[in-house]
Amino acid sequence: MSGAHRFFRNAATVLVMSVALFTTSAKAEVFLAILSGPAESPPNTSLGTGIATIDFNETLHTMHVQCQFTGLSGNTTACHIHSATTIPFTGTAGVATLQPAFPTFPLGVTSGSCDTTLDMTLASSSNSPFVTANGGTPATAEAALLAGIRAGKAYFNIHTNVVPGGEIRGFLVPEPTSLGLIAVTGLLTMRRKRA
Repeated sequence: MSGAHRFFRNAATVLVMSVALFTTSAKAEVFLAILSGPAESPPNTSLGTGIATIDFNETLHTMHVQCQFTGLSGNTTACHIHSATTIPFTGTAGVATLQPAFPTFPLGVTSGSCDTTLDMTLASSSNSPFVTANGGTPATAEAALLAGIRAGKAYFNIHTNVVPGGEIRGFLVPEPTSLGLIAVTGLLTMRRKRA
């Protein structure tokens, strides 16, 4: 099975799990990002790909983060969410979540996955400058992050030693919008392989 087929099989699995989770928890919102080098700012030619799913539960004040990635040109050095860009789905922003990476994110690899749940009532779940810039408390930082994600102004980013500014990223979009993104990404991948 090729890497692209494995990636899309895994992406479909994550999507099914996300939809199932979304339907069982009305208080949770599920967001998805398709990660690539061309989606970076500035764009790069990395052949790395990834998918990230965020389950944000305002009632429990938790953010469940899952991601899978493969084919990076360098070893991972960081992974987090940036928010909020000035214009939706474009530009850059500061780091909103803890640094350098989510607790279960593997550093020093070119492929891998993570699955972690952050308690958003804890200051340690957010980047200190983000908390300071957004009201100074974990509650105000949580609200600002969720607002950024909902507005299309937050992106999931994986950094490597080859591309320190970010090798692959993707803006977080709410379900079921991501179904269309997966279809479009699949078509673009197939088109790129034919070229």
